[in-house]
Amino acid sequence: MASTLSAEDLLHSATQGFDHLFANDIDAAKKAFESEDAPFHLLGLGVVAFLQAALGMEMGLMEEATRCLTASEAGAKKQARAAKSLPSIHRFDAGIEWEVMHADAVVLLGLTHALSESYRGYLQCVAHSKFHKLFKTVYPNGLQFYATPATTPLPSRKGSDGSLHSSVIQSKPTTAPKSGFFSRWFTPSTSVAAPGTITNPPSGPVEELVLSGTAFGYGLFNLVLSLLPAKIRNVVGFFGFNHDRMLALQALAVFCRKELVLMTYHGVVLLLSGYQADEAHIIKQYKAIVSRVDGRYPDGSLWILNKAKIQRMTYDTEGAIETLRDGLKPERKKSFPQADTLLTFELAWTLLSHRRYEETAKQFLDITRLNSWSHATYYFIAAGCYFSLKDHNRAQNLLDKIPDQLDKRKLSGRDMPTETFIKKKLAFYKRKQARLGGDESRFVEAIRISPAEVWNTHARIESSVAIAHIQEWSSLTPAITGIESRYLATPVLKTQNDDLDTVDELAIRSLLLGIVHRTLAEYAAARAFLLDALKRAPDVEVSSWVGGVSAFELAVLDLKEADVKAVDMKPEEAMSMWEGVLTGAGEKLDQAYTMSTKQTDLSSRLDSRIVMLRDEISDKRGLLGLPV
Repeated sequence: MASTLSAEDLLHSATQGFDHLFANDIDAAKKAFESEDAPFHLLGLGVVAFLQAALGMEMGLMEEATRCLTASEAGAKKQARAAKSLPSIHRFDAGIEWEVMHADAVVLLGLTHALSESYRGYLQCVAHSKFHKLFKTVYPNGLQFYATPATTPLPSRKGSDGSLHSSVIQSKPTTAPKSGFFSRWFTPSTSVAAPGTITNPPSGPVEELVLSGTAFGYGLFNLVLSLLPAKIRNVVGFFGFNHDRMLALQALAVFCRKELVLMTYHGVVLLLSGYQADEAHIIKQYKAIVSRVDGRYPDGSLWILNKAKIQRMTYDTEGAIETLRDGLKPERKKSFPQADTLLTFELAWTLLSHRRYEETAKQFLDITRLNSWSHATYYFIAAGCYFSLKDHNRAQNLLDKIPDQLDKRKLSGRDMPTETFIKKKLAFYKRKQARLGGDESRFVEAIRISPAEVWNTHARIESSVAIAHIQEWSSLTPAITGIESRYLATPVLKTQNDDLDTVDELAIRSLLLGIVHRTLAEYAAARAFLLDALKRAPDVEVSSWVGGVSAFELAVLDLKEADVKAVDMKPEEAMSMWEGVLTGAGEKLDQAYTMSTKQTDLSSRLDSRIVMLRDEISDKRGLLGLPV
């Protein structure tokens, strides 16, 4: 039965549901959303199911998210049609609030399809997107008059064809004041300050919905589009859509009721891009958003998580661990288990980056009791931790459990990328153990580089941790020759059988040593090791990912070293240097992309990192005033 409540009352009711959700009370959120059969509430139920599925990697819940969002889309479309014949209750065209709801439901449906790796479904949603039109209507003069959480200006870049910088459409004004002679130099003579700006705030919750919902949908639409694999983005281009990542981030920053998207993006960029054109700006925006939301929802796991991420990314590892442990205390109210699991997940990675292997193993094993995503991956990392502790019995016991787990999880009917990688590593260890003449059931004895250390955990670690890694890996035979570093272990006497007797192992050691030397700002040694890994890549047996990752890390090295060099250069010299460095880094990313084929393990992960670093290179050009 259709609700008799007004749009404003329905919106207020649904907003209470989102407040409960962000405060970690998912049961109360569901109860609020189920109280009405309105598009606002159906969208809320869809968001709940989507977050449960995405945060817990529970693909079964994607069906429920799709059902709710589809119902919300249909309901909003019906309401929009009905509202066209009624007088407007706000300063925008009648029914635009329902058009915004419809468009938000469409983009969330698209994201649901994308997370399920159903790119066909995502493309169908792209084809029906109306965000460019809505954005031009609601923000005819762009976003330059809207404040962001932290007012550091974004790098100046020309917007895409879908941006507002070239738009001439005007929003519906309330009055048409007479303009003075001088005012014509600065503002259009037929408009007042845009709704939502400091001097003309939203008039009621429906106007706020129109403004924030449009900014959210447009920002999310463009942000997801910018992070899709390049091949998918090329297909999307046939629909006429070109993303504007900087405008998308600004849109999300302007109306930060959409903090979760923006915080997630900042966290991902800091973790995966390797280099940031303006890290200080990202950290400042990130901190401002988290601080503001944490004050409203102090018990929300998602905000606790992002506070810890900032601490980790700013090298406050102990602070991050304390924040996460506080968030996991038993006395905290918990009714959002998928979000709480993320705290455990983040704590595990943070402890691993600190070489606290016993605690790390416990956290990853705990996760197997909290969600169903890839227990094989959790066992593999925990086994690596016990290997690093020289507890080979516990390590072997966990490795033996992995084969039974490998066929339990599929992604769109295919093996999960991490599990394909793990399957190859186990076969590699067994072959090496047989070659060494050992008991194949004890193949842990053939491992030399811990399975816990081949993940992306070495870029933001403390110097003492980086040095400990170097000492460990450089002590393995054969001894390292031809590369100078003050941190290398003293060469050991030649043994009958080298620890590392395959190209794969030698290439991985060089790659890891290159990354941790770069973390220590030992750029010459870092470059030598990364080039060595790249040189060995064509001859690896199973580690197909090494070549592309090595080229990527070399691009990051070039950029980080240039930042340091530019400090002592004259402006003209620095500009000339940066032109060459940015061009060279782009060429290395081209090389990395070429080496990342469908047959390459974890290729989608590398593709995403390449996309993010290309964006940072483009931003750096904008900051320097160089052509993009």
